[in-house]
Amino acid sequence: MDIDQIETFLAVATYGGFHRAAQALRLSQPAVSARIHLLEESLGAKLFVRSRAHVALSPAGRTFRPHAENLLRAVSIARQAVHEQQPASASGVLSIAAGLSISTYLLPDILKKYQSANPGVMVSVRSGNSVQVLKMVLDGEVDLGLARSLHHPEVETQSLRDDPLRFVGHPALPATRKRRLKLQDVESLPLIFYDRGSSDWTLTNGLFRRAGLLPNVVLEVEGIETCKRMVLRRLGLAFLPQLAVTSELKSARLRAIQITDAEPLHRSLDVIRSRHKALGGAAQRFLNLLRSATDSESVSKI
Repeated sequence: MDIDQIETFLAVATYGGFHRAAQALRLSQPAVSARIHLLEESLGAKLFVRSRAHVALSPAGRTFRPHAENLLRAVSIARQAVHEQQPASASGVLSIAAGLSISTYLLPDILKKYQSANPGVMVSVRSGNSVQVLKMVLDGEVDLGLARSLHHPEVETQSLRDDPLRFVGHPALPATRKRRLKLQDVESLPLIFYDRGSSDWTLTNGLFRRAGLLPNVVLEVEGIETCKRMVLRRLGLAFLPQLAVTSELKSARLRAIQITDAEPLHRSLDVIRSRHKALGGAAQRFLNLLRSATDSESVSKI
């Protein structure tokens, strides 16, 4: 049994098949099959039940999975412990990949405090969608990735905070006079959607689709900031990340409306790192600051 075999086992379990696991791990399908075969031989048990339609964990596989996850976590901690024995330095390079809204609304205040404490560190921030952020971490192009709801067997994921979508509008609009509405009442309001095909767009569309409703979309734009500006101009209402509208809600430039008969649209804000790469001192200090800021939910006060 080795680390590569365990990572491959978790990939097949996560993606539900050898082909998709091979794509995620950037291996050939025969290589994935060979690793699983060797792991099953070393354990003396079949870990998967295979059929033409899908691959599922066997009872032995379900028993083994939490232990496999703990093993990978222990390896990551061990690598980090060894790395931390190296001489510390206040200089270095910190590379981060982040979703565009995270780069816009979360990072500036945190990086201001970070650079004050670490003036010798050169910081590089690259933006992209969640898939692009994950790829940059997997390819070793960045130290840390910040995006929403990211999970992959080759990365370690830590959820920092919840960042729900809030239904907001301008206070001067008649629709915002009521702080609580039913989804069927929202259906006919002028709505602004953004980033067609994104996770936010999918969540918002799914909210209406599950209820058998057709939203009255009067405007589609690219990007959260553009959508927010349209809402501020009273062109419609929108479901926007809490992170993006915190300031406007506090200053009463926007008003939030609770939808009483639908589940809140929750998303987690995650930080990810490669399981194969120990964090340098610059990245570890940033991660500690990031955890502290999001735990206290006082990002705007940093």
